[in-house]
Amino acid sequence: MHTEMAIPAGNLDVYIASAYQLPVLSIEEERSLALRLYEHNDLDAARTLIMHHLRFVIQVARGYVGYGLPLADLIQEGNVGLMKAVKRFDPHKGVRLVSFAVHWVRAEIHEFVLRNWRIVKIATTKAQRKLFFNLRSSKKSLAWLNQGEIESVAKDLGVKPGEVVEMEKRISSPDLGFDLPHTDDGEEHFSPAAYLTHESNDPETQVAEEDWQTHQNRQLQLAIAELDERSRDIIEQRWLAEKKTTLQDLAKKYDVSAERVRQLETNAIKKLKLAFSE
Repeated sequence: MHTEMAIPAGNLDVYIASAYQLPVLSIEEERSLALRLYEHNDLDAARTLIMHHLRFVIQVARGYVGYGLPLADLIQEGNVGLMKAVKRFDPHKGVRLVSFAVHWVRAEIHEFVLRNWRIVKIATTKAQRKLFFNLRSSKKSLAWLNQGEIESVAKDLGVKPGEVVEMEKRISSPDLGFDLPHTDDGEEHFSPAAYLTHESNDPETQVAEEDWQTHQNRQLQLAIAELDERSRDIIEQRWLAEKKTTLQDLAKKYDVSAERVRQLETNAIKKLKLAFSE
């Protein structure tokens, strides 16, 4: 079953007016149409059921305009839920289509809100989604909840106070663009890009350089491990230790001359360079 429910851009008012011109079906009319669909897969009956319930979707969608998303998009997503509900509606259960469809309509709108309200997903689990919508409706103002309100919301929703605090942070934290646009008002605006160590490097280049550095460090450790024990210790004490050891101290440690330590160090460095050139 497929019905084109797209709302033409710029014609939302016309669409809403047209939807409200269609009368509400009586119990007998609704049951007759639903039986035709359920028992005979009558698509014309399905289309009629959908068209006469568009006003219901509009009413539900209007309850979600506070999330900053276009009403037309909310209605269109709700219509998807309505079509799913009509397809699954069983007239033998003795309930009105509106009562059955409300779950499907809200579910589709919820998914749309969660996908689009933030660039980064704000709620991924079923419990987080429930907390997100209930917390949004529970807050009486834009101010942060006090401890008493947090505990009250947590008790009402059956979650821990910490989960309420975490979700409130997610809701209250706006998305921040990586690069903020330049302005002519003289105000300084700082975005994450402003804190990069090298301003000339874009994030992709930085990641590539960090990966290469990690690879180089790994190669160095492998090359050092191939040295004999004395040469390895000399390299570590002379080049890798936070406090460098002098040639004289190493000469005393190994009972050789400082010149011999320098020769061992030079040979070890050559071996390391050779390992990196392979």
